[in-house]
Amino acid sequence: MENFWKTLPKPIFALAPMEDVTDTSFREVVARLADPNHLHILYTEFTSVDGMNHPKGKLRVGERLLVSESERQILKHKGFKLIAQIWGNKPELFHKIAQEITDEYDFDGLDINMGCPVKNVVKNGCCSALIKQPELAKEIILATQEGTHLPVSVKTRTGIKSHETETWIEHVMVTKPAAIILHGRTQKQQSDGFADWEEIAKGARVRDQINPETLFLGNGDVSSVSHGEELCEKYRLDGVMVGRGIFHNPWFFDPQNITASKSDKMAQLLLHTRLFEQNWAGKKNLNILKRFYKIYTNDFAGAAKLRADLMDAKTFEDVYHLVNSELV
Repeated sequence: MENFWKTLPKPIFALAPMEDVTDTSFREVVARLADPNHLHILYTEFTSVDGMNHPKGKLRVGERLLVSESERQILKHKGFKLIAQIWGNKPELFHKIAQEITDEYDFDGLDINMGCPVKNVVKNGCCSALIKQPELAKEIILATQEGTHLPVSVKTRTGIKSHETETWIEHVMVTKPAAIILHGRTQKQQSDGFADWEEIAKGARVRDQINPETLFLGNGDVSSVSHGEELCEKYRLDGVMVGRGIFHNPWFFDPQNITASKSDKMAQLLLHTRLFEQNWAGKKNLNILKRFYKIYTNDFAGAAKLRADLMDAKTFEDVYHLVNSELV
């Protein structure tokens, strides 16, 4: 199968995988609003290979890989690529689950999470903990590559307690992944402080020396499309990944429409809620959706009151009533 990474226009823009955020409902909202010239790749939530390896667990964990039919149509129409992100620390399971995902689902690529800094994950030797286990990390990447014909990328960080970018990226590059996405913070930083783009550039220069065919994207504090373009040019990168920036503006990937009206925001809030209800009613709690309402309820008269009322909503019907009343 063709490595789609090589066909993408540059600079490449990707929406980051985020826990309880980038499910099929939110991805569809973002994809509908995005300009195809300024968004190219979306990711699933990160999916445990251990969970996928158990029959009962697979039913629950597999929900993270759900792609609704309406989302798939939007992705196809706009030419966006969708990548499944997986995590764990057992190479044999990466091989097995990579094979299963390739055979049973319809994704354009696989990504290995070697960047998540959450303590409960790290203490089990997974994700960013693999930075201090480079030989195991390499085994995992190679096992995943052997289990799929899809392109395999790696999302990671610059180090554990301090930057060790060049040494770490050199280890990863031995496996020649299709792409590396480097978050410019250490594990210890979590989301604190500022991303260090000089460190990201160091990683990209290691790529230049070992295998220029691997694409290199930076991640951390990208505030707009134009900012992302500037970072790519300054640090000689192939693209950027956007995470928390999407919470400031769901129209992030359409720079021509960055000042949405109140009616536009309400329309997207309703759409997002309907999609969430269609996909997750009876499976996920409405409270998960409430973190998104802050995205849509700002910069208009009465926004704070509506936002507070939405936080108290108990049902989907409560949400629809509140928003429709606001539009009268």
